[in-house]
Amino acid sequence: MLNHKTIVITGASSGAGRAIALEFAIHGTKLVLAARNLDALLELGLECEELGARVKCVETDVTDYGGMINLASKAEDFGGKIDIWVNNAGVLAVGSFEETPMEVHEQVIRTNLLGYMNGAHAVMPYFIQQGKGILINNISIGGFLPVPYGAGYSASKFGIRGFSAALKAEMGEYPDIHVCDAFPAFLDTPGIQHAANYTGRAIKPAPPVYDPKRVAMGIVKLAEDPQANMMIGSTSILLRLSYALLPKLTIGITQKVISTYLKNAEEIPRTDGNLFNPVKYGNAVHGGWGLPGKPKAHRKYIAGGLGIIAAFGLLLLSKK
Repeated sequence: MLNHKTIVITGASSGAGRAIALEFAIHGTKLVLAARNLDALLELGLECEELGARVKCVETDVTDYGGMINLASKAEDFGGKIDIWVNNAGVLAVGSFEETPMEVHEQVIRTNLLGYMNGAHAVMPYFIQQGKGILINNISIGGFLPVPYGAGYSASKFGIRGFSAALKAEMGEYPDIHVCDAFPAFLDTPGIQHAANYTGRAIKPAPPVYDPKRVAMGIVKLAEDPQANMMIGSTSILLRLSYALLPKLTIGITQKVISTYLKNAEEIPRTDGNLFNPVKYGNAVHGGWGLPGKPKAHRKYIAGGLGIIAAFGLLLLSKK
């Protein structure tokens, strides 16, 4: 179904974006890979071509609207049309709200939220002219679950979800134009290594971490069979339900776990990470945080978690 489709992927140079590109490549697609790190893109492009894809690499900063217009134009020139656009580029800044500079919060929002809006705004005219197209937003469970010590990140992810919901409503009159949102749980990517960090402590993702290939497989599935929302991984389902049913308890536990971890973590210098400029390290798919689970391997987490949520829910109902 995807053979010869023209697919644009932002943030393709590492992590989930790289995994998504490689997964699409095996379908004989025309890939337009975008990121700030051109060297990493060119390396990835060779891998994708070996898998059977045709590839064009475009150095792009998603915060630059003109650059995104250029990306869309080059994609159409390359493929003759644009079939699928994957908004994926994202950054992370960790630190208490008041100790994290406002320019850092602003850059996170410019990249994660406005970058997705820039991408959608650049490609939608092509979709409307064609009468069809698929926009896929890789959002993360952060679109449903606030992250203490990541206020800018949470603002951006909640914002993407709201923006996408509004865009879906506008596109209702175009039955063959689809806006799809993916919500993966924590991933074994270099994203944490790239993060801006104002905690002064070494950070790592909370277990269980999932293989980015899981996300790539989900994104390809959305491209083949579009749907409005896709939760990727049982942990994402659990966290979404937990916050929906017990928001105060869920966020309280989350804050306690993170603050306790930070008090005991190794001290490191503060850093801007890759927030303002690309870095030369961590351009692989995986971040090396341990062996991620295979599909369906985390059912024990959702089974136990749903049991706890159900128990609390019954307790609350019994008190009404």
